[in-house]
Amino acid sequence: MVLKKAVFIDRDGTLNHDPGFINRPEDFSFYEGAVKALKDISALGFKIFIVTNQSGLGRGYIKESDLAKVHDKIYAELKKNGIGISDILVCPHLPEDRCLCRKPSPYMVKNAADKHEISLPDSFFIGDRESDIRTGKNAGCKTILVLTGNGRETLKKCGVKPDFVVEAIKDAVTILGA
Repeated sequence: MVLKKAVFIDRDGTLNHDPGFINRPEDFSFYEGAVKALKDISALGFKIFIVTNQSGLGRGYIKESDLAKVHDKIYAELKKNGIGISDILVCPHLPEDRCLCRKPSPYMVKNAADKHEISLPDSFFIGDRESDIRTGKNAGCKTILVLTGNGRETLKKCGVKPDFVVEAIKDAVTILGA
């Protein structure tokens, strides 16, 4: 069996502006160049997964049906641009819940890898927070820190070194294609 390669991508601050808990589709907007970056990543032969902590669900700020509408908008926008993503993986728990799935746990990534026959050492995790970099490291992926969202602050304080640092997701494509 030949294992596939994947890119696991954080959502808020990496793909889109992060105004706080996004519970309406109209509040979600991709960063400039993010959709093209996803198209380029797909063209390089990577499966794409979005991996996101959404504690707004656990806090009662977001209803599951509203989050589904936001994610439907993401799927529709990407489909319109000829991009298929394999899945959007969501942890709905609060940090204090100490669940198995909340980033920086590799649980969601490893489950997706098992389900989709992904080679984690040939895969990448891209995000703007230390928890994203730790998730990728914990899963055995290469990691890319983007400086959008909380990335600049993360770079100053990060307790774990990302494999690569780029300005934005669009700049990660060069690394993935190398």
